[in-house]
Amino acid sequence: MAWSYRKSLNLGPFRLNVSKSGLGYSVGGRGFRVAVNPRGRQYTSVSIPGTGLRYYTSQKSTTGYGVFVIIAIAVVGLVLFTLLALTGN
Repeated sequence: MAWSYRKSLNLGPFRLNVSKSGLGYSVGGRGFRVAVNPRGRQYTSVSIPGTGLRYYTSQKSTTGYGVFVIIAIAVVGLVLFTLLALTGN
C-alpha cells in the first residue's frame, strides 16, 4: 500500500493541484474541465453534474512548458484576487 497526497487551490475557473508527484493545473467549471498533470499528460473531462456520468480523455503533452503555465496562472490568479479585494473595500 502506498501513501498519496493531493491538495487543490481554486482561483476562480483555474485550479492549481499539488500532489506527491508535483504541480498540475486545470481550467474549467462544473461539467467541463481541461487539465495537465505534473508529468505533462493532458486530460479533458465532460460530465453531467449530479448524474455521475462523465466522458474522460487523455493525451500525452507535446510541450514542456507545464511548470511555466502553472506559474503564470498562479500569478494571474493572485493579481485578480488582489484587485478584487482592493475594489471590495
